[in-house]
Amino acid sequence: MPEKEPIVKICGLRTLKDALVAAQAGADFIGVSFVPGTPRRVDAASAKQIVAAVKTAGPEPPQVVGLFADQPLDYVNETIHACDLDAAQLCDQESLEYCASVDAQVIKVIHVDVNAGQTATDRLAERVGRYTNAGHLVTLDRFMKGVPGGTGQGFDWDVAAQVSQRGLRFLLAGGLTPDNVSQAIAHAAPWGVDVSSGVETDRVKDHDKIRQFIDNARGGPR
Repeated sequence: MPEKEPIVKICGLRTLKDALVAAQAGADFIGVSFVPGTPRRVDAASAKQIVAAVKTAGPEPPQVVGLFADQPLDYVNETIHACDLDAAQLCDQESLEYCASVDAQVIKVIHVDVNAGQTATDRLAERVGRYTNAGHLVTLDRFMKGVPGGTGQGFDWDVAAQVSQRGLRFLLAGGLTPDNVSQAIAHAAPWGVDVSSGVETDRVKDHDKIRQFIDNARGGPR
């Protein structure tokens, strides 16, 4: 697992070129989606090609994360082994028991209600703690009804900051771009940041934005 902070994850990669750009720019994690019905979904053959290329991209290649959303556990584990994935990001309602049966490091997405008050924030922190205490990583992303994965929309960074202040480690997602990532890191003090649509132009990964996002995440104030 990467030791430097902030950790940077570039998600929703669909092509070998996009993945290599992210790897060469210094991403710690890259994400490929196996979630049905989503525009960034890749097939197993494409994922295998990306993994094989990325793992020989340099002395510190990024870990490759497969995204899933309430899919059968057997399918998740078969895909992890077939594609040689380093981690599985679980984007929906997966339980602790489900996570414990995944054959790789788990990144559990926990969605944040934009209308959350203090009580809801306390419950959020407790939930993050349950997953992290079980050895899993956590990504905080905005809740949008009917959207299991990344929303591309942000939430109140004060909520994330309160979670961080309790000594809990998480990746911050939702509405991040090259222009605001350093501010988000300074405000919320996450362990890492996670981006997909924020490094796209017309829904296609923009290589300049990927590089700028990583540069700004690493060079922003802490």
